[in-house]
Amino acid sequence: MAGAKNHDYHILAPSPWPLMGSMGALVMTSGGVMWMHKVAFGTSVFFIGLLLVLATMFFWWADVIREAHRGDHTPVVQLHFRYGMILFIASEVMFFVGWFWAWFAFALFPTPLQIVDGAPQIAALEATWPPKGLIVMNPWELPLLNTFILLLSGTTVTWAHHALIHGQRGGERKGIWGLIGVGTNDGLKKGLWLTIILGLCFSCIQAYEYAHAPFPFGTFNYASVFFMATGFHGLHVIIGTIFLIVCLIRAYRGDFTPRQHFGFEAAAWYWHFVDVVWLFLFVSIYVWGGWGAPVHAG
Repeated sequence: MAGAKNHDYHILAPSPWPLMGSMGALVMTSGGVMWMHKVAFGTSVFFIGLLLVLATMFFWWADVIREAHRGDHTPVVQLHFRYGMILFIASEVMFFVGWFWAWFAFALFPTPLQIVDGAPQIAALEATWPPKGLIVMNPWELPLLNTFILLLSGTTVTWAHHALIHGQRGGERKGIWGLIGVGTNDGLKKGLWLTIILGLCFSCIQAYEYAHAPFPFGTFNYASVFFMATGFHGLHVIIGTIFLIVCLIRAYRGDFTPRQHFGFEAAAWYWHFVDVVWLFLFVSIYVWGGWGAPVHAG
């Protein structure tokens, strides 16, 4: 029959979201540049673009969920989703490679740069790394605690994944878990709840660490790269936590099955990526990068 589908691929219907997303990205980046150059209404333009981007994400992913419920996500389509997620994580890896590159370039060829009137200038300091006299973070206090928190969160999200694969999605509700709608045979929701709580703990501890940092942002190259690398990782933790919260909501709706749960699988992959990046940050920046310098007390 003419027009009949005789393949396993999903042919998408026309959608307004790609155009809306591209326009939102253009408005957001333009507003960001205006904001940084203190142009009038730059802040407003930025947030209008941000709202357009967030709306695009919401409506587009809602369409993807509806497509999954209709049965459009055949095994070959799910395979290509996995390829796409792998390539996305690879691009994120290269993003962090740039920050590690900057860190090691400054560390191996130390030039003490200081920001004066908005421009970097060579400071009258000894060419060491960290800059001589700079007080650094103590890696064996809050950073080490955050390392344990993220490692533990990696085990809880893996527990949730294995529970989903083995069909542990609900059961009799009792005890404290019953108060939040979790059954006795529900490792999926329990693991997600614990992972989200651990992610929120990590973000709160990092915010406290930043508030009590012994050096401000934008003074020396050490401080600038430190805050950019760890700050972008913190942003990824927040994004991953939101990702997992959406998965928890979908788990309560019963969207995931042992045979079809790519949305959760993508969130778990992303979370493991965040964990691994933090291990490199902890060793490279907190431990090796501050070796021999006086540490911040408290």
